[in-house]
Amino acid sequence: MNVSTLAKTRYTSKAYDPQRKIAEADINILLDLLRHSPSSVNSQPWHFILASDEQGKARLAKGTHDGFAYNEPKVLNASHVIVLCARTSMTEEHLQDVLRHEDQDGRFRSAEARAGQDKSRRGYVDLHRYDQKDLQHWMEKQTYLALGTLLLGAASLGIDATPMEGFDFRALDSELGLREKGFTSVVLVSLGYRSEDDFNAALPKSRLPRDSVISRL
Repeated sequence: MNVSTLAKTRYTSKAYDPQRKIAEADINILLDLLRHSPSSVNSQPWHFILASDEQGKARLAKGTHDGFAYNEPKVLNASHVIVLCARTSMTEEHLQDVLRHEDQDGRFRSAEARAGQDKSRRGYVDLHRYDQKDLQHWMEKQTYLALGTLLLGAASLGIDATPMEGFDFRALDSELGLREKGFTSVVLVSLGYRSEDDFNAALPKSRLPRDSVISRL
């Protein structure tokens, strides 16, 4: 199945079959896709948390209590759930860690190339930190690039997915101790296989016409 067909046929699942589990080999593929997602100047300002058993999913479901109870079954009945988190600050330690791994992976042919990459990345970070003053938002945007990669990757494996912003960020951050670690939750993604009660599976996909969203110069 080509990428265009995947995009046209994937959808957001509304109900999961709790008896069907994703094979570990497929989960590892999705985790590799997350880790290799693109990000601006290779900043990688993210962390991903995977829940695969009942205890782990129950912890994540604490973020769906009260006003977000409609999403609780999607968390508890899914095979796996991933929390996509963004950094709350771009620390010196993280910048040095990214640069070190780029060096170890053979990204630089010279010391000058290494220094140039470091300067360029820091320039963009400082642009968003001091000038545009939207560093947190910028880091969250990079995390959403990873979300898109995950959703298309899941579709390629025949795995259903549900991205959710409908949860209590504060409650989930507290449950997982994220802010103390320098992160905050951005979006939840349930993964698994649809149940017969998934009404959305039978509905046709709807998007605005091409001419209304795409212009050619």
